[in-house]
Amino acid sequence: MKPPPFDYHAPRSVAEALDVLAAEGERAKVLAGGQSLIPLLNMRLAAPGHLVDINRLTGLAGVEVEPDGVRIGALARHAEVERSEPAAAAQPLLRQALGLVAHPVVRNRGTVVGSLVHADPAAELPAVLTLLGGSVRLARRGGPGTPAAGSSTAQDVAAGGSFVVRDVAAGEFFTGPLESAAGPGELAVSAFFPALPPRSGTAFREVARRHGDYALAGVAALVVLDDDLRITSAAVACVSAGPVPLLVDVTGECGHRPPASAGWAGAARAVQDRAEPEDDIHATAGYRRHLIGVLAERALRDAAREALNG
Repeated sequence: MKPPPFDYHAPRSVAEALDVLAAEGERAKVLAGGQSLIPLLNMRLAAPGHLVDINRLTGLAGVEVEPDGVRIGALARHAEVERSEPAAAAQPLLRQALGLVAHPVVRNRGTVVGSLVHADPAAELPAVLTLLGGSVRLARRGGPGTPAAGSSTAQDVAAGGSFVVRDVAAGEFFTGPLESAAGPGELAVSAFFPALPPRSGTAFREVARRHGDYALAGVAALVVLDDDLRITSAAVACVSAGPVPLLVDVTGECGHRPPASAGWAGAARAVQDRAEPEDDIHATAGYRRHLIGVLAERALRDAAREALNG
């Protein structure tokens, strides 16, 4: 299969990319890793008039570990982030989730930010960003912008002149299946994943028909303990549980107790009750809901164990 005709753009700077996106609006699509976009083009499920290849914008390839978290540039590949020891130390859930993304050949080309903008509710990284309360930074042509001081990504954007930058929280960024808050003319330049607080642990569990396939269901979990090693907060974000990543706070079901006596089964039922999976050719909604409950309990137990050992 071949994609429909399009005009190809290969900007040499963020400013040039923003100019093209501003001029073409909804007719333009951004190409970074292309692991989702290229198949959509080949199957003619997407037909942009203009393709903006940002792979020459090396200033967007950084993985920056900041005191409060990890900022990942738009061209940072899955494999690069997965192998980054500083990133894994600041936010271990990144490595835990990235090891489940497709296959090595896909992770070598696919980008973290591209996966977020693609906004597939069956993908791992949107759930990770949602659970951690992260954000996506969007840039577009316009008036004076507000890049973060000291960020190489922001400096690369600022070098282009007049621009606007906005950070969109994960809870507002994912708006529907394959839909995000990134508007026409905007370029996602980075994503921010907050660091873990002390005495906390994370885990990611999923079930797929074959290794590397999209998950039938998946759960990312975060558990935080206090100085007495009692649970102060517990939450999960679910994959394939609805049109956007499903965030469920289960502190009420298992909080203020040591992990050994926490009500993990009750927490899992609370997650099941909130899930809204759909039937498809791979699994029924009922089976997905069952998996979500099982995986939620396992992921919460794993995260609590990590918090105790941290």
